[in-house]
Amino acid sequence: MDRFPVGLLVLIILSVLIYLGLAHRVLDRMRLSDRAALLIIAALLLGSLIDIPLPGRPVTASINVGAALVPIGVAVYLLAGAGTREERSRALWGAVLTGAIVYFIGSYIMTGMREPAGRWAFTDPIYLFPLIAGLVAYATGRSRRAAFVAATLGVLLSDLFHYVRVAVARTPGRVDIGGGGIFDAIVLSGIVAVLLAEVIGEIRERAQGGPSEEGRSEELLTHLRPPEDTGEERGKKDEGGQ
Repeated sequence: MDRFPVGLLVLIILSVLIYLGLAHRVLDRMRLSDRAALLIIAALLLGSLIDIPLPGRPVTASINVGAALVPIGVAVYLLAGAGTREERSRALWGAVLTGAIVYFIGSYIMTGMREPAGRWAFTDPIYLFPLIAGLVAYATGRSRRAAFVAATLGVLLSDLFHYVRVAVARTPGRVDIGGGGIFDAIVLSGIVAVLLAEVIGEIRERAQGGPSEEGRSEELLTHLRPPEDTGEERGKKDEGGQ
């Protein structure tokens, strides 16, 4: 019996949380509305059913819309709304580093001739890769947007690295970019990275009395501050003598 797709289950749960308004704060800080987030989830789910064949021999390849093209589109949208050029750079470099580390672990550590996952394997890659990608992505990206982009694109890049290696070696076979467990890994990686950014970022902001304002635009800070700390609310407090 095939395993129920973890990514599908997670997206369904996430859709419910968004519909109930329980993810509004995180989405607001990522510059996403509830409607936009639900549309992205729908695109991921529907796109996961579509594979686009790619030309090339002797490697037969295809690219999955939901696990490849949709995450790329979301990443471009989030990077376009990034607060600073530094944030964009961190997200892109984080994606490359995440992809390289996940690819190295998947190709040279979690493999083996006797055991499918290799002798160093201690857990299912479907859970290990998102954890590694989320940690690396947050460490390099730090912000919620940058961490999400680095995690999702990083896992996708690891799959692309595998395709390039097979194509260069001209090894006969089939490669599904974004297929198999990559969809699950991308979904889980993005969520892990954002959760780390949210939890650690919240702890850091509380410790320093609010988000760091150095080098950040007022528009970005408005999204980072809690509602009661925005300029409008502070003005009302000043007028009331509070």
